[in-house]
Amino acid sequence: MYGVNGKKFRRQYKKSLSDFKNWKQKPHAEDYILFSENCSENLSLDEVALSEGELYTVLTSKTARGRKGSIVAIIKGTKSENVIEKLMKIGRKLRQKVKEVTLDMAGSMKLIAKISFPNAVQVIDRFHVQKLAIEAVQELRIKHRWEAIDLENEILKQAKDKKTKPEIEVFENNDTRKQLLVRSRYFLYKSCEKWTQNQRLRAGILFREYPDLELAYNLADGLRKIYNQNITKSVAMLKLAHWFKDVEESGFKSFTTLKNTITNHYNDILNYFEIRSTNASAESFNAKIKNFRLQLRGVKDKAFLDQSQKLCAN
Repeated sequence: MYGVNGKKFRRQYKKSLSDFKNWKQKPHAEDYILFSENCSENLSLDEVALSEGELYTVLTSKTARGRKGSIVAIIKGTKSENVIEKLMKIGRKLRQKVKEVTLDMAGSMKLIAKISFPNAVQVIDRFHVQKLAIEAVQELRIKHRWEAIDLENEILKQAKDKKTKPEIEVFENNDTRKQLLVRSRYFLYKSCEKWTQNQRLRAGILFREYPDLELAYNLADGLRKIYNQNITKSVAMLKLAHWFKDVEESGFKSFTTLKNTITNHYNDILNYFEIRSTNASAESFNAKIKNFRLQLRGVKDKAFLDQSQKLCAN
């Protein structure tokens, strides 16, 4: 539109305008980049796939809220020894000033936070815990869905053998059993207060036909409600104890696994109720990286990608 050759402009931007050629971190940019000046008291530690599914560890400042000055470090891989080695290049005084690190439940992430920021309280992101509960519900739904597919296939086979019209059950909302279980996927992710009228109707049919799914959904929703309440750490301990009892009574293996996972990370999960911090800013920043990569339709020069992210975030 402006009479500018795209390839020529891209080449000039990379070699001259962006100052990529003289960038001090260029020699090691494909392995790691550090911006110690962005280190703040509250940090988020997460991982993101930059290209070809290759994972990078990303440390961001919560103070920046995913905007300018967000990046503290981007390090290739998630191996704790390698990440710790790179983070140790940040000044000791800066690292000791960090008071809080939000992260997921991966053992490597916890070790990185413990050694790199010894004075920081670790807070396990609530959304990683809730995600496991939702996945437990979806696992049960998928199990019933395969059973429904088998049932429908058997009905069709028998009808074909007998040369009669197959009698497939249709519920009052015009869903077949198989369709009911497929279309229930989305509302099971949400709180019942956010259901539409059609979703409420579908949920009523689903829970009538599969009471175990209703029980599983209520367990996941119960955990969500504990997190949503503005309660103290001691009250949260009591409510989680009641939730653990409900899980034991339900007999669901996946929820028992979740209960054991929460128990293994109990203190770091409960720290949320004191500080109420999440990894939302880190997830927001990771989404920006993925969107940036998507617009480029892939990444050839990872070092230049890192420098471009630096310009965008700093």
